[in-house]
Amino acid sequence: MALASLSSLHHLSSSLLFNPSLALRPLRALPRVVTCSISSPSSSKSSLQFNISFAPPKPKPKPPEADPFSDPDALPSGQLFIPWIVRGEDGNLKLQMHPPARLLHDMANAETKKKKKKKDKNLEKSSLEPKHSKAARRFFNQNFKEPGQRISKVLAASGVASRRHSEELIFEGKVTVNGSVCNAPQARVDPSRDIIYVNGNRLPKRQPPKVYLALNKPKGYICSSGDKESKSVLCLFDDYLKSWGKRYPGVPKPRLFTVGRLDVATTGLIIVTNDGDFAQRLSHPSSNLTKEYIAAIDGAVNKRHLIAISEGTVIEGIRCTPDSVELLPHQPDIPRPRLRIVVHDGRKHEVRELVKSAGLEIHALKRVRIGGFRLPSDLGLGKHIELKQSDLKLLVGRLEKPVA
Repeated sequence: MALASLSSLHHLSSSLLFNPSLALRPLRALPRVVTCSISSPSSSKSSLQFNISFAPPKPKPKPPEADPFSDPDALPSGQLFIPWIVRGEDGNLKLQMHPPARLLHDMANAETKKKKKKKDKNLEKSSLEPKHSKAARRFFNQNFKEPGQRISKVLAASGVASRRHSEELIFEGKVTVNGSVCNAPQARVDPSRDIIYVNGNRLPKRQPPKVYLALNKPKGYICSSGDKESKSVLCLFDDYLKSWGKRYPGVPKPRLFTVGRLDVATTGLIIVTNDGDFAQRLSHPSSNLTKEYIAAIDGAVNKRHLIAISEGTVIEGIRCTPDSVELLPHQPDIPRPRLRIVVHDGRKHEVRELVKSAGLEIHALKRVRIGGFRLPSDLGLGKHIELKQSDLKLLVGRLEKPVA
């Protein structure tokens, strides 16, 4: 039996030598043989037995952990961690990579709250108005709704009459509000909600929009409603008012009036509107709006005339002094000398009085500028244009409140 085992080993070794595929395969080295026993040939059942066992592989040593705080380049992808500075149980400060346990616990137990929406401060009061209950609407109108406009102002804006004449109609008892006679011009009304009658005619609920026009006033027209013997500049807007219904169907025509005045013989720029507040702000002396005039003079003009005009004169008990006086260069097609005079007081016949006090006589006078707005050079006599928002800013640019 032993001889058979040895022959099998010899056959295995020879196969390894003569088989290249088996000879080239690497074999793991055996560390050590624990036991190897061969039974004696004298035994009844002779056999060759090998009991082979291998020692377990040695564990590989763990690489030392790198300190991320000492070498930032050792972190993956070159990431730089900012350590947490915490105080340990011993009371000393130390660095650690993860947040403190107390912070993680507080974040886990924190309640998620929805952000409160900020209220819009510019929320209109009308959005608070109830829509279903009549009693609630009545309470809202009496306590929260903005007060209406003066009834005299509403009548003037609706084209009934001027504000002064509207007050006379109110005092005469010709105006009723919601079925009752109104005798107070300062009463507040809302034309969209109140029922207003003037001389038996129902006032329309819709008011005309604000209109701002610039007119090149011709000579011979007055700046008021006029009478049968004189012509008013407002008659130059008849075609404009006739076409009003096509542009604004269902809206009443505006009552136009001039901002300030120009005398009959003076030509040039004048503003026409239906906005009383705008006209008051533009024409009031506190606005200090400058007005530029070009005066054609009969006769020669010398230096002493310019000095006399610049010193000013007394008009209606108040001394008025111009902002500037300038003699314009002579032009071949204009035979008379021309003066450019800028004033801001706005007194009646102020420019004519200034020139007269210097011993000169005006042949023609024309206003070419109000504030920052200048009369367009291509606007013919008797023609008008609608002012844009940019033009209104030039007019009232120095005023405190802009035009809405």
